[in-house]
This record gives sequence, structure tokens and C-alpha cells, in this order.
Amino acid sequence: MASDVIVIGAGPAGAAAAIAATRLGRSVTLVDRATFPRDKICGDGLTAGALRQLEWLGLEPATVASWKPVNDVYVQGPKGARVHVPMPETGGQFTAIATRLDLDAALVDLARKAGVTVLEGTDVTGVSDTGSGTIIVETSTGSLSAPWVIAADGMWSPTRKMLGLAEPGYRGEWHAFRQYVSNVSARAASEIFVTFEPDFLPGYFWSFPLPDGRANIGFGISRDESHTVRDMKWLWPDLLSRPHIRAWLGPDAELEGSHRAWPIPCRIGDLSTGAGRVVFVGDAVAACDVMTGEGIGQALLSGRLAATEINTHWADPDAAQSSYRRTIERELVDDHRMSRLLTRALRHRKGVRIALWLCGLTPWTRRNFGRWLFEDYPRALAFTPSRWHRKMFTGPGSFRPT
Repeated sequence: MASDVIVIGAGPAGAAAAIAATRLGRSVTLVDRATFPRDKICGDGLTAGALRQLEWLGLEPATVASWKPVNDVYVQGPKGARVHVPMPETGGQFTAIATRLDLDAALVDLARKAGVTVLEGTDVTGVSDTGSGTIIVETSTGSLSAPWVIAADGMWSPTRKMLGLAEPGYRGEWHAFRQYVSNVSARAASEIFVTFEPDFLPGYFWSFPLPDGRANIGFGISRDESHTVRDMKWLWPDLLSRPHIRAWLGPDAELEGSHRAWPIPCRIGDLSTGAGRVVFVGDAVAACDVMTGEGIGQALLSGRLAATEINTHWADPDAAQSSYRRTIERELVDDHRMSRLLTRALRHRKGVRIALWLCGLTPWTRRNFGRWLFEDYPRALAFTPSRWHRKMFTGPGSFRPT
């Protein structure tokens, strides 16, 4: 089967790339080995940046059963000092929670409605460049061909391996742990809680509310810290027994199912962004935020950027690759460097205390810290004049009522 673009991987990055390419007039085939809905281990949080991308794609929050807007965030430091970070009251949503089970399925449905051919339950077994302007993708259900391939197939991208571009032994910069919990307290069911625990800084514990008295709870650690991935399963019950976490979740909270862990790639700018007529997006290009572990907004944006650059430089792979790489650097790499710098400060208790003290100085600092933390504007915006605009710090949220 022939098309203009083959997208490998139907997560947020792949779905965004497929929808964007289709809107540009290209025929697109989206391939994923999973069948949807399927779970994806994640914190389920959606930043203001991710929400803007979802709104651009045309997603309707009502189509995502677990969608829950959040207006109040509480951040606690290593010594117990807690700061209330309210989301702006300028209209629209700045933060929301939605399970990946629901969100990813809704994005795949949106791709179908846009005209994308979706092949679920289909393994990709081979990717090869014919050298004549066509990429052949071998799958468990037959051969596909297209002038361009967008690989959105995760941090251990099989496409990278097939093209000989993988880095053996790569295990990500962060590791995270997640479990769902039910019957949580009224606050845990409606507000976000983040606490920087003194024994695994710059890591943190989170509690993200979901509908029906549920929450997504978990924690993340940096791989170069004293706590290893092996320690995580032993740290989990200890964390859940800590008084401030127990008090937040409430006395009736019940763990659901089993805990699950996953690695997070946070090294955008260090990996190749593509080769020939193949472009990498999302986790396949390590586009997560090194400070928070957030990756949905970055995945959606990188997918859109890839589709745009391919369409603009359709007949010139070198120009497309060069332009995509420069665009990624402009839109994501500067912010990654800023996050990496800030993460160094968060490795120390004093650094966290100073950050929270500055955040809590005034209502203005609290409100704007919330905007910055949840990517309402890019991390390094103040240092990248090319991205300045009149309302860069004061814009409304997404999905405003009409």
C-alpha cells in the first residue's frame, strides 16, 4: 500500500504528525502494534503547552472520559513548607489530567476523522530506503511504501535500530513510578500536589486528580542519583507511609492494581533528528522536559513540526532534515538547556527552598510560577527574543467556553 507519509507509532507525537500532514494535503498511514484503547505508563498530566497543541489538533475534551481540568496546585518543599500555586483566571484551561488510556484513543479517533488510514495491531518489522525517493516499511500485515516516514516509536525506537542509528545501552535520564488510587480525599480528587522529598532530589512525588474520586500518584528519580531503579519498588511503600502524603490522600485511599515503572528520555538535541527521508519525533528524539519529566506537549509539538518541514521541503530531504533540526533547536533545545540548569539547583534542599520562597512571595509570583511550571510559555522564553510577542506572559488558556 502506498501513501505520501507513513507514521510509525500512534501515541501523541505520531497522531499529531499524522493529523498535521493530512491537513497539509498528504495521504497518511499511521501504524501501531497496539490496538486502542491501550494504557501507557504516564503521570497523565497535561500542561498548558500540551493543551494548546491538543486544541490546535481539534481535540474535544468531552471525547476523553477521564478529562479533568485543575485550577489549584500545591508544591511542598523538603522541610514541609507548602505553597499554593493557582492557575490564572484569564479564561480557559491551563492544566488538566487525562489517562493515556483515554487520551491516546481519542487522538487516534481524531486522526481517523481527519482522513488518516490507521493500522492498529500491526508490527513494523523492517524499514529500508530504496535510494530512489521511496521508503519501504515491512509490517506484520504486508508492505507499505511512501516518500517519507515519521518515526514516533518511543525512546527505544525500532526504526532507529533498523537504520543503524540507535545508541546501545541507552536507558533514559529519569525513571518514574506510577499507580492509580481510589477513594481519595476531596482535595486529592480536585487539586494537584507535588512534594520534593529530601531523600531523592531533584525527584518528586506527585498526586494528580482524576474523576470519580481517583488519582494518579507516583514519583520520579534521576538516574544519576544515589537511588537506583532497583530501589524504587522499596521506596514506594515508604513514600506512601509518610504522614504528609498519607494525609493528602486521605484515610480511605485504596491502591488499584499494581505499580508500574518506566524510563523517561530527556536529551533533546543530543540525538539525531532524522536521516534521509526518515524523521524522528517525541520520545524517539528524547523530547521530554529534563526538569519535570513532561513529554506530551513536546511530543505533540515535534510531530507537528516534522509534518510541516517535510511538506515544505518535500523533494529535498537534506533541506527538510536541516530545517527540522533548526526548528527543534529553536523550539525545544533552548528550553531543555534552561531546564537542565534549573535541575542542578533542585538537587539541593537549599535550592528547592529558595525556589519555593521566591514563588510564594506575592500573588503575582505564585500565579506566574504556575504559568511557567506548567509550560504556559517556554522555559527559556526570557532569553530567546525571537519568540517574544506582546502577550507572551498573559495569554488565555485553552478550550475557552464560547
